[in-house]
Amino acid sequence: MRTCIAHDDQGDLMDQQAGSPQDAQSPPGCYRHPDRETGIRCTRCERPICPECMVSASVGFQCPDCVRSGSGTGHAPTAAQPRTIAGGTIAADPRLVTKILIGINLAVFIAVQASTTFLNDVVLIGSWPPAPFNPTEGVAEGEWWRLVTSMFTHEAIWHFAFNMLSLWWLGGPLEAALGRARYLAVYFCSGLAGSALAYLLASPTTATLGASGAIFGLFGATAVLMRRLNYDLRPIIALLVINLIFTFSPGFNISWQAHIGGLVAGVVIGYAMVHAPRERRALVQYGTCALVLAVVVIMTVLRTAQLT
Repeated sequence: MRTCIAHDDQGDLMDQQAGSPQDAQSPPGCYRHPDRETGIRCTRCERPICPECMVSASVGFQCPDCVRSGSGTGHAPTAAQPRTIAGGTIAADPRLVTKILIGINLAVFIAVQASTTFLNDVVLIGSWPPAPFNPTEGVAEGEWWRLVTSMFTHEAIWHFAFNMLSLWWLGGPLEAALGRARYLAVYFCSGLAGSALAYLLASPTTATLGASGAIFGLFGATAVLMRRLNYDLRPIIALLVINLIFTFSPGFNISWQAHIGGLVAGVVIGYAMVHAPRERRALVQYGTCALVLAVVVIMTVLRTAQLT
């Protein structure tokens, strides 16, 4: 059974934001998070701010303190709500959605350990092999929900642990930078794109499972965000290369289709999230998500037509 697993040490992903002692060449640290180097400053008070703290303004970005105080605007403190770089609302717990996603994955993992029958019902498979190995039906027979359930399914503890650590390291900072709704859109659309490409290109009797398609989408969106903020891309590019080496290495039994599908979707949606024009921001962002989902549907329908 082939799995979609991210074999990398993504704990180093956000370490590139950690600043070294300040010198003439080093960018300053965020005024709220001194360990995070940043080249962005508040347009009001000119204090350095990191992606988690920056609030989109009509010109540049502002810090949460200036937004709450209404400094220089003549409005009440509630006149402007803090916004992320993508236009999302800054939440009190910037990792809430990531925690919920990890909780869902954990619940499904426990259920899989308790029942092999449950595992057969949720993995992604085009069509089960002939009897006696066909306890249920596959996507080609109408069980389209497998495209979603397989995103939360893990069988081996090491598979689950790698993916959840990757989700925590990548997801938390990205959720803080995009906002909850946009972050969730990146996660689900990337995961579905990975599932659809695996369904389209893999053998119909090959079962795949794992959150790696969605996690590779977070990887791509994080790279786009770092490029938008003019951060050094070399660390994340190195991690991506390591991931791809493992993905295409023989013997690891990895679904490269899920990884590539998720990565491409993450880059496309991530670009729309951080580069959408302010006056049409929601339309561009969620319109791009809709287009990606339309491609997912097209790939699924085409593959189903081939297998039936």
